[in-house]
Amino acid sequence: MSRNLHSKTLHHLGEAIVAGRYPRNQSVPTEPVLCASLGVSRTVLRETVKSLVAKGLLSTGPKVGTRVLTEDHWNWLDPDVLAWQFRVGFSREFLHSVCELRRVVEPQCLRLAAQRATDQQLLELEAAFHRMKEAAAAGHDDLSEDLHFHHLLLKAGGNRLLGQMSRLLQALLRAGYERLGRRPAVPDPHLPWHAAVLAALVARDPEQAQQAMGALIDALEADMLEYFKSSPPHSAHAMVGAAAA
Repeated sequence: MSRNLHSKTLHHLGEAIVAGRYPRNQSVPTEPVLCASLGVSRTVLRETVKSLVAKGLLSTGPKVGTRVLTEDHWNWLDPDVLAWQFRVGFSREFLHSVCELRRVVEPQCLRLAAQRATDQQLLELEAAFHRMKEAAAAGHDDLSEDLHFHHLLLKAGGNRLLGQMSRLLQALLRAGYERLGRRPAVPDPHLPWHAAVLAALVARDPEQAQQAMGALIDALEADMLEYFKSSPPHSAHAMVGAAAA
């Protein structure tokens, strides 16, 4: 229960900081005030502050107290920080930066996966893809299977450091789709791109695998940019309370 309360408080306070409800370069309210407003004990609050310090959002000191840091200090490779930014709102430039990161990591990982994936990993990828198809055909949201598919792709690259990027990229995908109000689509317009990625891996074609993943990322970015044209992002305050990543 204590761990769940800490997690809930962390996400609430972290999202509030990213949303700008606590001004940058300013001290946050005193510990008693925060405890009262958040409804938590000093122990939970102090654990939360430590976590936010580790993520680069806060700094603490004996004379300056607890202060909110500017964005250039934030750990943008932290999945929580990225998820909070997506939930409170993001710009076209931020979206482009996210897609650039994906283009640097995922296509190269797919190139490795085409050479290194085991037969068992290919079977797992095929099973995950078929579950995506079945969910879409039934009119269900296939996001969970989509995320699992991408997790297996990075794992199949056979590089432990790249594999560790899975949690970060999953946070980006989930937060991005939820932020854009993704709804089930029949058929899922991205299934053909996923099918091309899988086919390239099964054929063990590194070049094609790399290109297919790049094309998938291009398609996803195009959909997100189209969203910007038709429905500008909501304000940060409107996003508070959205589904957690």
